[in-house]
Amino acid sequence: MTRKTYRFREYVITPDTRPEAEPHTYAMTCTACHTVGPRSEDMDEAHNWAVQHLKANPAHLTYREHITRPYRAVPGEWL
Repeated sequence: MTRKTYRFREYVITPDTRPEAEPHTYAMTCTACHTVGPRSEDMDEAHNWAVQHLKANPAHLTYREHITRPYRAVPGEWL
């Protein structure tokens, strides 16, 4: 009969800052009409879309920003 031993490990979820990590991305949503602007790695590009949308739709005054940041699980202590 074979015996098996299992060990558990703590993990920490942390922002992924490795060079190969996915980039942060940004997008804006108009909360008046629920139109979503383009997703971009450049925050200013996402914000510029909101300004252009406001110019075209003067009554659309509220927006929501969506930021996507990569995270990863980092192994810690064995329990």
